[in-house]
Amino acid sequence: MAGEVRFEPDLYRGTAGYYDRFRLPYPDVMIADLARRTAPSGRGRLLDLACGTGQLAFPLRGWFADVWAVDAEPGMTEVVRAKATDAGAAQIRTVTAGAEELRAEPESFELIVIGNAFHRLRRPLVAERAHTWLKPGGCLALCWSTSPWAGTHDWQRALDRLLRRWQNDLGASGRVPPGWDQARKRDPDHAVLSRAGFEPAGRHEFAVEYQWAIGELAGHIRSTSFLPPSVLASHAAEFDADLTTELSGHTVDGRLTETVSFAYELVRKPVHG
Repeated sequence: MAGEVRFEPDLYRGTAGYYDRFRLPYPDVMIADLARRTAPSGRGRLLDLACGTGQLAFPLRGWFADVWAVDAEPGMTEVVRAKATDAGAAQIRTVTAGAEELRAEPESFELIVIGNAFHRLRRPLVAERAHTWLKPGGCLALCWSTSPWAGTHDWQRALDRLLRRWQNDLGASGRVPPGWDQARKRDPDHAVLSRAGFEPAGRHEFAVEYQWAIGELAGHIRSTSFLPPSVLASHAAEFDADLTTELSGHTVDGRLTETVSFAYELVRKPVHG
């Protein structure tokens, strides 16, 4: 585990409401594709690890008799619990625990999903435990999507510059560890998973056009670990005004358009004997 970057455990404190409202949902076509390739029995158990507010647990729940939604942040699991009650989703069980501390029986899950979070976890340890928790033939899916400030449109470059400036001005640049992505470049996810005993089962991408209102982007930014409400604090109104000033000139009919790339990397626990 040497060389793995450690993220502070409370980076998402206070973000759950924004996370649930402003994070883009995984497209239905991706969810259906994941279910088709993993072929759940309908009687098994799903583990949504580092679940956020259940962006994978809820759309996948129909294929499982039992769903564990696990997150280290109590605010996230509180939202999942309330949503499950409202939806009558009795099969969803919330567990407030870090991925590294979760206790589960060996071979107790048919599918494990991790959405936009594997890089924040102690990858070798989580991969080894996930391999133990899965039934033979079961799958682990690393799911993710691109961020609106990471694209090549002029408005995305302007947004990226603005976010960097605000992080510097508010002393928040160190909330995400510098060079966090270097560990993944030196030791890619697929290599970590292979060492844990998984076999590759393909990477699958889905492009979706999305049109943001500036207010939606403001909410989305508050769902992040680098400029959450606790960091913006009394500067929130000033930030929103700056965001509007920077991006208004790029809008068309009040919207900012991008192509969001959703994807998942699938690996399988071999069936022996």
